[in-house]
Parts: sequence; C-alpha cells; structure tokens
Amino acid sequence: MKSLEEALNHKIGLGTAPLGNMFREVPEEEAQTTIQTAWDQGVRYYDTAPFYGAGLAEMRVGEVLSNYNRDDYVISTKVGRYVLDEKEDKEGLFQYARDNKVVTDYTEDATKRSIEQSLERLKTDRLDMVFVHDVSPDFHGEEWTAKFEEARKGAFRVLTRLREEGVIRSWGLGVNTTEPIELAMMLEETQPDVCLSATQYTLLQHEHALQRMMPTAEKKGIDIVVGSPYNSGVLLGGDHYNYEKAGPEILDRVNQLNKIGEKYDVPLKAAALQFSSAHPAVKAVIPGSTHPGRIKEDIEMIQRDIPKEFWNELVDKGFVSGNAPLPSSR
Repeated sequence: MKSLEEALNHKIGLGTAPLGNMFREVPEEEAQTTIQTAWDQGVRYYDTAPFYGAGLAEMRVGEVLSNYNRDDYVISTKVGRYVLDEKEDKEGLFQYARDNKVVTDYTEDATKRSIEQSLERLKTDRLDMVFVHDVSPDFHGEEWTAKFEEARKGAFRVLTRLREEGVIRSWGLGVNTTEPIELAMMLEETQPDVCLSATQYTLLQHEHALQRMMPTAEKKGIDIVVGSPYNSGVLLGGDHYNYEKAGPEILDRVNQLNKIGEKYDVPLKAAALQFSSAHPAVKAVIPGSTHPGRIKEDIEMIQRDIPKEFWNELVDKGFVSGNAPLPSSR
C-alpha cells in the first residue's frame, strides 16, 4: 500500500473536478484518456468527490483505476454530499453534470452513506484520504458555522473513528477558504491530519493562508494538499478565477505576472506549481485538467529551472509575500 509520498510524482497528483463536467460537457473518451495519461505519466494520487458531476468524476476515475493493483495508487474523495436517484435541474459549476440530485449533509448517517456510494463508484474496497467538503463560507454563507458544528458532531467523529480502525488512512477538510481549516486544526476531540486547501495557497492568492493556516499546519504536522493551483485556470489564460468569472483587476494582475515571466522565460504554470509546492507543509499539488497533454506538461513544469531573479522581482513588486517560502533555484 503506497503512502501519499510514495504515490507522488514530483508532488503532483490529479484533481478531477473538471472531469465531473465542470464548466463544460467533457466527452467520455476525453475524460478516460486524461486519467489514463496521468497514470502513464506516473501519477499515482487522484483526488475526487461526489460533488464533481453528481458522482461522474468518481465513476470515471474508478473505471480507469480499477484496471490496476489497488496498492499502487492513492485516492482521496470527500463527504458532506451524497447522490440520489431522484433527478434535478442543474446550474452553476456543474450544470453539465449527471442529473441526479445531490444532497448536502454533514451528519454521521450521511457521511457513512456518502462513503458507501463513493466506494461503489470508484470500484474499490477502501479509501486513503477523506475530506469533509465545502463546510465553508463560500458555499454556506453565514450558515457555515452551523454546518461546521454539524460536521464536527457527525462527519469529524465518523472519520476519526474510521481512521482509528484503519479503514481510512487520513481525514481533514477540503475547502476553498482558510477559516474552516484553521478552526478544525484547533479542535481537541477530533484532529485532522491532512487538509485540502483549494485556491488559497497559490501564486495569485496566499497572503491570508500565510498568516495562520500554513504556520499552524506546519506546527501541528498536518499535511496540506493544494487544490486549484491555477485559481480555476485564470493563471493559464482562462477566464475563471476561483470558480467565477475573473474581473479586470485579476486579469491585469495575471497580465503583469506574464510579462515578468516572459522576461525570465518562465511559464506561469511552472511558477504556479513550484510556488504552491515550495511550502514545507504542502505534500501535494493537484492541478485538474481534461486535456491529456497537460498532464505531462505539469510534470515538466514543476521540474523546470526558474532563476532566483524571477522570484526576487515578484517579491520586490509585491506579487509574492516576503514571508512565503520560495522554490530553491537549481
């Protein structure tokens, strides 16, 4: 059975939110080829969730990975949502998802139900890491603290028990803001040992994470997995920032970063991956894609030489915090 460290190829895993038809309908063949290419490139860590396409991403991951020895790869998925046979109209991030209704619920029974469904869709008998998904202000607004309390009494306790019994290896939160992770790390009754922080420790956005989340994680020995290192693609020329349409201020910032990158012959993909993975608390970075060729590119970019002068200019011009650990120049 591989540990997360053993499963990682240069700290790179595969995030599968795009494979749940996020933003667009991804043809089945394209999705399967993307996952297969990741495997062929040596990727052995795959992150998914019931929310990604109402189970679609999990089904696609399971279809490919079930062809391989279960001890040779690591899977993380999420709880906090389960999927019904009942149908619903889709909108938002996953408007092209399967039309099955998705229920948000962080209670004990719902957590067990979510895990059972994920095991079936993933065609496996065990999960390595489980994240409590989106118990966060960006999804629940002012109600997020009540949802957090529901998760504390439900999902957190179930996952702690399953970890103690050896059914899962690790658990934590998978969220797009830092506050829930900060709060969870301070609990005594239930203690996460790995958390997935999406969009919050990136080249574009990291100041807030550096204040509390990252130092606490490092101090307590809690691993961080960085999701959405390109902030939903805007760093690579896309028009979405943190799962919404990017505004002119963000687009201008990316344009300025690109100009500095061109000056030193540094693609922003390389800078983004290397920045996010440089912090000692970060164990993995999981960019998502639906394009097979980009998997190989990710691995090449995380190994690319970046001159120290590039990082110095980003710090001098305020694009990167002076408190952020920087990649070592090779």
